[in-house]
Amino acid sequence: MDRDEAFKLLRGGPAGIHQWNRRRRQGEWLPKLRGADLRDAVLGQIDLKGLDLQGCNLSACELIGADLADTNLRRAVLRGTDLRYAHLTGANLCETDLRGADLSRACLMDATLRNANLRGAQLFMAFLGGADLSGADLQAADLKAATLVDTNLQNANLTDCAVFGISAWRVELKGANQSNLRISRKHEPTITLDNLQLAQFMDLLLHNEKVREVINTITSKVVLILGRFTRERKAVLDAIREELRRHDYCPVMFDFEKPASRSFTETIRTLAHMARFVIADITDAKSIPQELQAIVPTLRVPVQPLLLSSQREYGMFGDFRGYHWVLELHHYDDAQSLLRSLPPKVIAPAEAKAKELESR
Repeated sequence: MDRDEAFKLLRGGPAGIHQWNRRRRQGEWLPKLRGADLRDAVLGQIDLKGLDLQGCNLSACELIGADLADTNLRRAVLRGTDLRYAHLTGANLCETDLRGADLSRACLMDATLRNANLRGAQLFMAFLGGADLSGADLQAADLKAATLVDTNLQNANLTDCAVFGISAWRVELKGANQSNLRISRKHEPTITLDNLQLAQFMDLLLHNEKVREVINTITSKVVLILGRFTRERKAVLDAIREELRRHDYCPVMFDFEKPASRSFTETIRTLAHMARFVIADITDAKSIPQELQAIVPTLRVPVQPLLLSSQREYGMFGDFRGYHWVLELHHYDDAQSLLRSLPPKVIAPAEAKAKELESR
């Protein structure tokens, strides 16, 4: 097939496309089409897989359902092109002009769109898993219900994008402009925010009463319990947990006998961030010094330490007394006496300190 014959088929409407696809299936050699001018061509369902179309002008073309997997479209012009349902897996769309293009329900998995111009593009329900859109301009693009999993949006421009219903998981957003993201439906009052990964959460918060209840529980009811998880010590911690439940708290116990994981500090700090206050039994201290070191110096969360009367506090514990959110050490003789003293000597001081910190 020579270049003139190829153009004749590409301009030949459905009959020409049918013949093109048949000859492709037969493995016929195709001419180089770099820089070709195919503006306004009707190319629905065409097989262009793996071809070199760099610099082609495909403006206002109809490419509905076209197979463009692994196709080189670098610096091509697809302005206003209809690419609905198109298969663009692994395609090279670097620096491509896709302004106003319709990519609704298109598959762009692992496609490369670095520095592409997607201003005003329609990406409704598009699949962008693993795609590289670093430096891409998506201003005012419609990303409603799009899927972004492991998608690279570093330094991308997302200003004024519509993101209602978006699914964003492990998206790289370093340096991205996320201003005025619209999280409401078209005919609803406009709600905007400036963080793509907060979009799903914010919508849940606004429209799901149970989620609001969960947030309220986290901010006002969670109590983190720290201590040793040997058989004897865990029985005391379990008793504390049950007593907290009777006082309408949501106790969270952290069992970490061997703090060797890199995520240890992050985990303990995250749990402490969510807590109303922390109860730390420093009896038979083992991992508790490291746990408190991860919390006390940098988080203003009330910490109520406990210690069995027959023991002495570990050597470095005194360093925490300079932090006013660490309360006076409460000594107890046994589990029964601890439970009796828990409301007035543990819960009440911790609650008072939490309220004090809130008012500052």
